[in-house]
Amino acid sequence: MYLAEAPASPAGPAGADEAVVEPPAIAMPGWLQTVRFSQRQIQFVFGARRELGEVFGMRAGIRGGAFVTCHPDHVRSLFTADPEQVPTLTAESPLRPIVGPASVLTTNGPAHLRQRKLLLPCFHGEAIGRYSEMIERATEAEIERWPIGRPFALAPRMQAITLQVIMAGVFGIEGRPPAGSAEEKLVRAIRQLTAASTSPMAKIAEIANHGRPEPVGLMRRGVQMMDRAVYRAIRARREATDLAERTDIFSLLLQSQTEAGDALSELELRDELLTLLLAGFETTANSLAWTWERLVRTPEAHEQLCHSVRSGEQADEHVEATILEGMRSRPVIPIIGRRVGARWRLGEYVVPAGSAISASILLVHHREDLYPEPFEFMPKRWLGRKPGSYEWIPFGGGTRRCLGATLAMAEQRVVLSAMARRLDMGAERPEAERAQHRNVTMIPARGARVIVHGRS
Repeated sequence: MYLAEAPASPAGPAGADEAVVEPPAIAMPGWLQTVRFSQRQIQFVFGARRELGEVFGMRAGIRGGAFVTCHPDHVRSLFTADPEQVPTLTAESPLRPIVGPASVLTTNGPAHLRQRKLLLPCFHGEAIGRYSEMIERATEAEIERWPIGRPFALAPRMQAITLQVIMAGVFGIEGRPPAGSAEEKLVRAIRQLTAASTSPMAKIAEIANHGRPEPVGLMRRGVQMMDRAVYRAIRARREATDLAERTDIFSLLLQSQTEAGDALSELELRDELLTLLLAGFETTANSLAWTWERLVRTPEAHEQLCHSVRSGEQADEHVEATILEGMRSRPVIPIIGRRVGARWRLGEYVVPAGSAISASILLVHHREDLYPEPFEFMPKRWLGRKPGSYEWIPFGGGTRRCLGATLAMAEQRVVLSAMARRLDMGAERPEAERAQHRNVTMIPARGARVIVHGRS
């Protein structure tokens, strides 16, 4: 038995006669909490969990601080509540200065629901089927370029694949964009910003922008560079003579209208386009990188995956189990949250109306009552089982569940299968790679460095 149930814990809007009883808070200056949370979130939240229990207060990550929980019943209460009552904290997160106020990630209420309705068909059903063959071709071509016997970082190689996929979906361009085109310049700007975002200066810039709705300093310069490329792409596509016949997401956005019948503004287009590009390729790439970082250090799981894929024995089941376990043990988005409009019960506590409540995905995914031996990488725990909606939450949930979840899973199945079938790989070093926290994501600090020993 590899999955259990957590003891029940009441959660949701508190009764009118229930007094506020706040959970214990981390005893540390707010500025120090912000620094530690942004640089060593794993140690920060696990330390607080050991000291204070499964619900605690912190003054980091969000305006006014937040109450952090890791109980699935508390997660359920947030995911199933009326969206108007529990707006997302992403609108106040470090992501807001980058993707802007009109992004599907940062909007709330009717604007958010309108954007989801517009975008959702582009990431489900027939759309996924159209992408599958392209993902296979991109993966095979990428694998052929990898060196034999020489260490390299896997994360950038995964990004090369997933960026091709998102460019096809968003721009309708398969393969590399034409040289000198607006799309090619945008891809170049995205790669430059992504590469720069892991530097020490980028971390300083992130801390300097904490709590600000608009970017300042170095972050502002990076966003301005990206904006020039985005607006250039918008102008170029507006001038396309076949816009009405195109079915890619970008063209659909350019032709869509608001409830009042108005076309989307350039700011709205910019925010949506940037969100789709950044969120659409990098999170999936790092999920794959993390999964392989774990696999090459877990011989039993690695050998079982390669054997099943190469022999065809329960291949689909083992691939799926490995993906689920990779995203459980190393969620790329480690924490999510809502701001509650009413007093909210979290087990024995009642927090005030207006409070920010963050669900630590890291802590939920490492509960021993849900996942025995939670710090072990064990894909077999998923064989014959499906993840629970409130116990396995790397894509969030409710009306805020990641739009691209279905595409992300499809990409991972194709890429993971191809790599397990064709490559004999190992870790560059035996010790695990630590997590590097960048904006709202958690990525392998060294890019998941591996060695390909052989390729078939």
